[in-house]
Amino acid sequence: MGERALSAGPPQAHRAPPRGAGAQQPGVSTPIAALALRGVTCTFVSRDNRSQRYTAVEDVTLHVAPGEFVSVVGPTGCGKSTLLNVGAGLLESSAGQVHVFGQPLLGINRRAGYMFQTEALMPWRTARANVMAGLEFRGETDAGAQADEWLKRVGLGGFGDRYPHQLSGGMRKRTSLAQTLVLDPDIILMDEPFSALDIQTRQLMENEVLELWAAKKKAVLFITHDLDEAIAMSDRVIVLSAGPAAHPMGEFVIDLPRPRDVAEVRVTPRFVDLHKAIWDVLRDEVLKGYAQQRLVA
Repeated sequence: MGERALSAGPPQAHRAPPRGAGAQQPGVSTPIAALALRGVTCTFVSRDNRSQRYTAVEDVTLHVAPGEFVSVVGPTGCGKSTLLNVGAGLLESSAGQVHVFGQPLLGINRRAGYMFQTEALMPWRTARANVMAGLEFRGETDAGAQADEWLKRVGLGGFGDRYPHQLSGGMRKRTSLAQTLVLDPDIILMDEPFSALDIQTRQLMENEVLELWAAKKKAVLFITHDLDEAIAMSDRVIVLSAGPAAHPMGEFVIDLPRPRDVAEVRVTPRFVDLHKAIWDVLRDEVLKGYAQQRLVA
């Protein structure tokens, strides 16, 4: 079996085809993806009882082209973060393959930067020292100058000497963003990075990310529970089914013009149409996921 999510062309998007469908047509060339997951399955086995197994995702195929912004949405517990960890090389899949710019991924994905849902700031280091950390690990001699430049880019030029506990939630997220982007990764992996922020700060951060992304057009794989956020920011949105054995239910091309303001674009007729189309696919899966959680509880 091979899950293939069908890329949709504007103005309409489509559900994923049956498993095994979606093979590339002979003679059609496809650009090398920045990140490609092919037939990825992740099954977790209990250490105490190996007969107890849980398959988080099954037979998942998705790709992110160079310079493309792709979001993955789905019910809570459907394996979105699992896929991100596989793409980062932090988790080895039970089956399937991961390729980075056409090469098999072996170990940690050195061409990717990862912005976690929870902050990865070291509390004993200042904002500047946190942003410098990865550069210092790589042995770069101008780590301080690069950190200062990136703190300015994210609006924290005057806060480099502050420690994380002296920064607001939004400032800490900006520091984490600078910490990720200062390494100039070719692929940016983001796991619900703004979920803990208030709506105003969240929209400011979303716009900042879009502005920074537009400047260098890195490949982005973005995980979010927020369908509005996914549509406002992305080139494509991939919908995952409820778990266990979650898999793509459909792909949607987001044909909203860029540049975008995430607050303004939400009131456009095209945004409303896209939201309805995606929610029509996502709604049943969210209800399934909710029902499964109630059974477990």
